Amino acid sequence: MNIKSLLLGSAAALIAVSGARAADAVVVAEPEPAEYVKICDVYGSGYFYIPGTETCLRIGGYVRYDIGMGDVGAFTGAESVDHQDGDVQDTWYKNARATFKTWTGQETELGTLKTYTETRFNFGNNNRHADTTTGPFDSNPAGMKSVSLNFAWIQLGGLRVGKDESAFNTFIGYAGNVINDTLVPYGGFDTNVVQYYFDAGNGFSAVLSLEEGAGVVGTIDSYVPHVVGGVKYTQGWGAITGVVAYDANYEEVAGKVRLDVTPMQNLSLFIIGGYGTDDNLLDDANNAIDAGGRGFYKQWSGNWAVWGGGTYTINEKTSFNVQLSYDEGKNFGAAANIAYDVVPGLTVTAEVDYINVGDDTVSDWTDARDDDAIGGMLRFQRSF
Repeated sequence: MNIKSLLLGSAAALIAVSGARAADAVVVAEPEPAEYVKICDVYGSGYFYIPGTETCLRIGGYVRYDIGMGDVGAFTGAESVDHQDGDVQDTWYKNARATFKTWTGQETELGTLKTYTETRFNFGNNNRHADTTTGPFDSNPAGMKSVSLNFAWIQLGGLRVGKDESAFNTFIGYAGNVINDTLVPYGGFDTNVVQYYFDAGNGFSAVLSLEEGAGVVGTIDSYVPHVVGGVKYTQGWGAITGVVAYDANYEEVAGKVRLDVTPMQNLSLFIIGGYGTDDNLLDDANNAIDAGGRGFYKQWSGNWAVWGGGTYTINEKTSFNVQLSYDEGKNFGAAANIAYDVVPGLTVTAEVDYINVGDDTVSDWTDARDDDAIGGMLRFQRSF
């Protein structure tokens, strides 16, 4: 009896100890407090605080699909080779693009610290015409065309450094609200910059930009940068802007003046006049790299050029945009479109473009097949 009691007591003790050890092995951690994303409305809509920091972040971009047709050129259709008989024939120009953008903002003792990036991915065929002078023309297949870093800059207060587009275009506001606004080109775009922007707060602003340029003709060839300076005065009636650029490679100067007016609530108009010196740009006999009369900034033909147009808002969803351009080389371009917001964030644009090529060779800038070229483009764009 005593032995039986002893055995039962020992078994019970072992079970109790084992249970205690099993219970000790299971440790339930205290739940961490949830840290929800906080909205940041300091820099506009779409920003939120990166958890654990004082930095506001916005993520966005767009998805775009272009369909082009007409006289083949850089603004219309394309050509390919018939797969059976080898004849060159017209075809659609197609391009799908996905663009990824980021913005950041943070307040510091030295001012607002900002960044902006934009990367583009393109798939489609090439908008070109057949050139059989250098060999057989291929079938112009669709495929991955390019991945490009279009913007990647840091800005603290008014100081900006990094990859941007030239202040010769950005500060003056590019040109019209048409897809093909460079039928007569108005300046180079891609460049690295060291730039300072000043805003007096009373409608007056200014910019000074040291730029690297891009391309064979445009990239600086020494420690001397291209230099762009600009001033702007903005009021309720519109704005007047002027920019001047020094081309360090060819030691030439170009400038543009722009006037924007809003004569009525649903109508905005603009006109830009450009002038540039080009003696060294035309001196192909003594230039190691021939510019053909056009540098990184003065890309129009001859010394002067003019661009004008406007936007008429038909209703809250529809706008009509037009732009005309002409230069001393007798190049004339016209573009007009209707842009329709199907739903918020989705815009469909139908555009017609025309160019009459003057004294320049046809393929230099527009890549148009005919001296009088006309074509069209249909664009679908979802922005977010």
